[in-house]
Amino acid sequence: MRFPRPAIAALVAMSLASPALADVPLPTKAERAVHERALTLDTHLDTPASLVLPGWSITQRHSVRDDYTQVDVPRMIAGGLDGGFWAIYTPQGPLDPASTRAARDYAFARAVAIHAMVAAHPEAFALADKAADAAPIAASGRRVVYLSIENAWPLGDDPTLLQAFHALGVRISGFAHFRTNQFADSSTDAPKWDGLSPAGVQLLAEMNRLGVVADLSHSSDAALDDALRLSKAPILLSHSGCKAVYDHPRNIDDAHLRALAAQGGVIQINSVYVKKLVQDPQRKAALDALEQRYPEHRTLSAAERADYLAQRHAIDRQWPEARAGFDDFMANLRHALTVAGVDHVGIGMDWDGGGGVAGLEDVADLPKVTAALLRAGYSEADVDKIWSGNVLRVLTAAEAESARERAGAATAQ
Repeated sequence: MRFPRPAIAALVAMSLASPALADVPLPTKAERAVHERALTLDTHLDTPASLVLPGWSITQRHSVRDDYTQVDVPRMIAGGLDGGFWAIYTPQGPLDPASTRAARDYAFARAVAIHAMVAAHPEAFALADKAADAAPIAASGRRVVYLSIENAWPLGDDPTLLQAFHALGVRISGFAHFRTNQFADSSTDAPKWDGLSPAGVQLLAEMNRLGVVADLSHSSDAALDDALRLSKAPILLSHSGCKAVYDHPRNIDDAHLRALAAQGGVIQINSVYVKKLVQDPQRKAALDALEQRYPEHRTLSAAERADYLAQRHAIDRQWPEARAGFDDFMANLRHALTVAGVDHVGIGMDWDGGGGVAGLEDVADLPKVTAALLRAGYSEADVDKIWSGNVLRVLTAAEAESARERAGAATAQ
């Protein structure tokens, strides 16, 4: 989802003795073994933003207390996270040609950064092309790297530009972000298209042709309705939540959960919009001022990064953030499982993009989720579906649709 940096949750460490964390499950040896056996994929990792931080290395263990990052190789190993979909996120800007061209270049640079990470650390990462690639990569001890697009704005007025990103490994693509763009109405902005725009319909068709899974997180309910009606392959909500638990525009209602399941799609539950929280207005004002000084699209120097962190820590000390807890995240996950069914729910926490709750601070804490699911009565087979089976089924279906369309095009020639 990718918040502006000052709006990322202030992930200040809290004691396990805190009442808010009293029910966070500490996995038993048996529960941890189930977690380790599962192929664990998260569908929305905003970690590529960390790759351009000065002096920051994905292979070193960092602390969420110190630099607010949540994903690196040591913590992925500690939390048993086998990999996932690494987001090419572009903050939405003006729709004029010059701005859109700059966004295109920004998005390609982010894709290159992901490829550079894999190339620099072949012992730790491997690019995945097909759904079937994930399990062998994980079995080899490396982390799975699919690419995804959050916000299709960089495609400009040419949906076929998605071909270039597909060649770079993109297998999930969204349409809009916090603001309505040329492809779709955003769930958090005024509508312009009443769903998908004509260009958005073309982009959806291009996704089906290429075998890219359509992601409707951040898009409006009307855009979701259009995608459910028009897509020839199941669709995904890569990092969303449940309105029945927290009535927020970014979350979806039960009727849409059922429609998504009926279409074969999957909702991946995030850890952002899980509970209504009221923040100190002085905190927001201070964070807004910090964002104006260091806008998220800028690459900071080492000195600027150090200053940003110092100011951010000072804000967190003076005006601590109200935070949701582990049980709030699990309430969203359990509700989705109840309404949509275990075949249509997965996990996309939004790490490094605003995700994380008290007791679930970074990827090292992920075994707690498996433990909670097992204690709620879900089987190991259910856990496997939630962690990766469902999203890989959707990706497999997208690949099959692409193969059908290619075969049909060849026959027509």
